[in-house]
Amino acid sequence: MRTIQMTLDDNLVKAVDRVARELHTSRSVFTRKALQDALEKYKNEQLELKHRRGYEQYPVAGDEFSVWEAEQAWGDG
Repeated sequence: MRTIQMTLDDNLVKAVDRVARELHTSRSVFTRKALQDALEKYKNEQLELKHRRGYEQYPVAGDEFSVWEAEQAWGDG
């Protein structure tokens, strides 16, 4: 693990400290989790963008998924 120095606005530090106290954790742990969450969110957004571009380039055909309709089990019987 590395120690880094960051410049943050005073109100942000106060808000982080308040929430970290409420969660019974440290500023460092809270910040690490927030950064991990932000990286995961970014990764998911990039995957969604990739999928969107793929479907824009190769749109779904009208009957592309109709073959699966007979395979669906809805529990009606």
